Amino acid sequence: MPSAVRLPVHRGPAAWNLILGPQPDPLPLEADRTADVVIIGGGFAGLSAARRLLQIDPALNVVLLEAGRLAESSAGRNSGFMIDLPHELTSDDYAGAGDDRALIGLNRQAIDFGRQAVAEYGIKPDYFDECGKVNGAATAGGDRHNASYARHLASLGEPCELLDQKQVQELTGSPHYTSGLYTPGTVVLQPAGYIRGLGEGLKPKIGLHENTPATGFERAGSGWIVKTPKAKVTTAKIILANNGHLESFGYMRGRLMHVMLYASMTPELTDDQIRALGGASRWGITPSDPMGTTMRRIDTGQGGNRIITRTCSHFRPNMEVSDRGIRWAAGVQQRKFDQRFPQLKGLQPEYSWAGHLCLSYNGVSVMGEIEEAVYSACVQNGLGTARGTLTGIGAAEMAMGVQSDITRYFTAEDVPSKLPPEPFSTIGANAYLRWKEWRAGAE
Repeated sequence: MPSAVRLPVHRGPAAWNLILGPQPDPLPLEADRTADVVIIGGGFAGLSAARRLLQIDPALNVVLLEAGRLAESSAGRNSGFMIDLPHELTSDDYAGAGDDRALIGLNRQAIDFGRQAVAEYGIKPDYFDECGKVNGAATAGGDRHNASYARHLASLGEPCELLDQKQVQELTGSPHYTSGLYTPGTVVLQPAGYIRGLGEGLKPKIGLHENTPATGFERAGSGWIVKTPKAKVTTAKIILANNGHLESFGYMRGRLMHVMLYASMTPELTDDQIRALGGASRWGITPSDPMGTTMRRIDTGQGGNRIITRTCSHFRPNMEVSDRGIRWAAGVQQRKFDQRFPQLKGLQPEYSWAGHLCLSYNGVSVMGEIEEAVYSACVQNGLGTARGTLTGIGAAEMAMGVQSDITRYFTAEDVPSKLPPEPFSTIGANAYLRWKEWRAGAE
């Protein structure tokens, strides 16, 4: 009987969610019920799975269990980029190995799925901004990474535009960047707003129970009983959409890498600060080196005029960080912020937080049937918005016996590679992360 050996633990506020104001009251599961399908996890994968199930069969009885509140978990703690192009985090310049056209096509299916959900559920368009993004370079090495990635995209027939220092400064207000590479296909999300919108759109159609962790499940005839602290759900099928917490239920042990990332968000910028900053009111910068610093500026349409800084990482097999770790990362982020925006130097963040991502050593996801009538939509490899959407769609389709390009792609992948035993995994991974961050330098 798979039982959860740990439940999600989050450190620091989910700032994307906080700046949107209060959510409707949750509806925890407090009485036993039945379902055709139970989804465990209410992030990009779980909510996408629910929507896809109803597209296949609107009469399905679907129950979704979320351990906390929607948008308080990793789904509301990411940088909000839904990227269509190759974005290989273990590479020097994001280029994948070989021809990436198939995955680009799938990523665009995920974006189209999100676009349709925005229209169907009346989600605020500002939360799903199809504005593209810029890879920002700050060194000669970063310039070379951008040029290399541009050549890779050209070989795939994908449009992009190299920007000079002046163009990037006109966009961001920052004199820090020496060049940029603009790619038009990325959607820049207000991740909490998008997730909350999905949840509100699905609530009339499914049983959506927040503050209801699944603590385990066991066989019951040809189906399953899913246990929660106060009640249970009898169901024919289960979809695990809990990313790295797949391992918490006993699956893929010793094969998943759990990395904690950190971010900070400024207070609402004053009119004087906005004038001093200059640049556009909304933009997104990913670093030319994957281990560099991500920056975003948002405006009132997304929750106020603020700047978000994301950098620093730790390998944490227990999927937790300390408050001390958040303070350390916030100090690094302050230095990165001051370097990029000397006109706002010393502006302290209002919020600092950590988020959990899950990777496999060989870069594969776990999407498919992992036990009879139990399906996984997990291991997003740091690409949770697009990859989570895809694995959620794929798991829903597999549960319903539907084949597609998505199911064929993910079921053809290998299983995640085994990791070295502890403590070598943790020591080695953190040493590698520190080296990669050191090498990224000003990026």
